[in-house]
Amino acid sequence: MPAQQLPSLPKLPHNLQIHGFVSQSWLMTSDRNNFFGKSSSDSGSFDFRELGLNASMRPLTSLQFSAQMLSRTAGKGSPGNIRLDYGFMDYTYFSGEDGQLGIRLGRMKTPLGFYNDTRDVPFTRPSVLLPQSIYFDRTRKLALAADGVHFYGEYRTDFGDFSFQGGLVRPLVRGDEAEAAVFGKQLPGRLAPEISYTGRVNYDLDGGRVRLAVSVSELNIRYLPGAGDGLNDGTIGFIPLVFSAQYNAERWSLTSEYALRFLQYKKLHPTVDTSFVGESYYFQGAYRLTPEWEAIVRYDVQHTDRDDPHGKQWERADPGRAGLRHTRFAKDLTAGLRWNVTPEFMLRAEYHHVNGTAWLSTLDNPNTHDLSRHWDMFLFLGSYRF
Repeated sequence: MPAQQLPSLPKLPHNLQIHGFVSQSWLMTSDRNNFFGKSSSDSGSFDFRELGLNASMRPLTSLQFSAQMLSRTAGKGSPGNIRLDYGFMDYTYFSGEDGQLGIRLGRMKTPLGFYNDTRDVPFTRPSVLLPQSIYFDRTRKLALAADGVHFYGEYRTDFGDFSFQGGLVRPLVRGDEAEAAVFGKQLPGRLAPEISYTGRVNYDLDGGRVRLAVSVSELNIRYLPGAGDGLNDGTIGFIPLVFSAQYNAERWSLTSEYALRFLQYKKLHPTVDTSFVGESYYFQGAYRLTPEWEAIVRYDVQHTDRDDPHGKQWERADPGRAGLRHTRFAKDLTAGLRWNVTPEFMLRAEYHHVNGTAWLSTLDNPNTHDLSRHWDMFLFLGSYRF
């Protein structure tokens, strides 16, 4: 009797590509300042974990479908639920020797700065944590991705390559993380997205030796009050404007980004309605010691209100804010080391010395009076990709 053969697995289409990654981090913070879970405990926190699976398929030369499912654990703001990170159809309706034009429909990453598009893939980040002054993790959901339509194009010339991406979107505003980002706490009502706009223009010289970019988004959100709510039906407008520059040499890179953040609360309540402009910037240097080892240093600054950079006026406006001016700014000095053990496996170590608590989440730190102005953070990350 012939041996029974096992059924063969179905072959994937030749134009289907599937990739993924998994990362696990451990972090510890000083004093009672928590970041991504109870990191100030004696054992630190393992509540920073990323798992992603992405696929792309090109049934036609001019048509591509792409999607990524992501599970991210990062303290109370990101409990590890599996969600659609992005999923869109990409149609290139013109492609020539000097450039191309196309359209994307679906859920897409917001084209903001150099790193927002790929911020959830550990191998593409310059450090364990991106510069928090530009790429807030406490407000990441609002700026990370949105549903809508993007137009994009590229034009190649003898004096550099120009590209753009932008369109109409509806921001992702559901969940505790978004509410905490907008109001600093959870409220009985809910946030609802309204039509918003986003765009970025890039310039590359000599294959990326020099990179320049300008990004701007207008995120419009409506607040719908709940039962017993003290707020009215109002709107929140958020406009980040980011200028980015990078120089890449054979063994080192210099990167800097500067952002203005226009924030306005309207028709919510006389004590809530306000408008102000935040300011952020960082300077970053990376040096490739060997093909496997890279060191990085960065100085990162955030001011919630550029007209009140150290929160003195904000603190004096309300007796309940006494001693909390440090929640309005953050100055972070970072040093890190990356080891590419194999092309698929990476280890990272990082140290942060921070003056200010502006980018600490209120979900992980419900009592802001417990926070210390000067604090330290250590991070270790291991990541595997396939």
